[in-house]
Amino acid sequence: MSSAEELERELFEAIVEGDEERSRRAARELISRGVEPREIVSSVMVPAMRRVGELFERGEYFIPELVLSAEAFRAAMEEVRPALRGGGAPARAVVVLGTVRGDIHELGKNLAAVVFEAEGFEVVDLGVDVPPEKFAEAVEKYGAKVVGMSALMTTTMLEQRNVVEELKRRGLRDKVIVVAGGAPVTEEWVREIGADVWGRDAFEAVAVVKRLLGVG
Repeated sequence: MSSAEELERELFEAIVEGDEERSRRAARELISRGVEPREIVSSVMVPAMRRVGELFERGEYFIPELVLSAEAFRAAMEEVRPALRGGGAPARAVVVLGTVRGDIHELGKNLAAVVFEAEGFEVVDLGVDVPPEKFAEAVEKYGAKVVGMSALMTTTMLEQRNVVEELKRRGLRDKVIVVAGGAPVTEEWVREIGADVWGRDAFEAVAVVKRLLGVG
């Protein structure tokens, strides 16, 4: 029988290699052994996705590998999530995420969702092609403290400005931290549209959000 340490290594490798079934099985086994769910996420799953990000940056992984690893992460998260929620720890805050209107790319948004959730946030995923009004309505409905909007094309980046403007129009802008992400998005663009956070990747963005919220 595998030790907990071996199972953690197995889970790490399964996520990096994008093996959904192996990932699910290892996570399920760790939970059944009584391993702390938050420990599984923070010490094994998030580092595995960080490793995937490094491989992608180095040109050793491409979009298909990234997608498979994200799916393997999600499969493990499905096993861990019920135990996480049963732990009694309240969510840090509600995060509303979506890909802006006119854009149907969701890989970056999905990665952000799993990293936010792994760090203890409650995520409301609005999906893709989301108009500004939907972002604002979700902030009002769920009492969100963070809005994350993704755009993968230079043409749809303009919609990020529209989301910020809609939040202002409804008097919500000062109540939320606004994150703008996506391949063409720069720090200068984030400042120009009046958003708060830009991260080179989901991990950096979440770290900045945690700092702004004053949570560890």
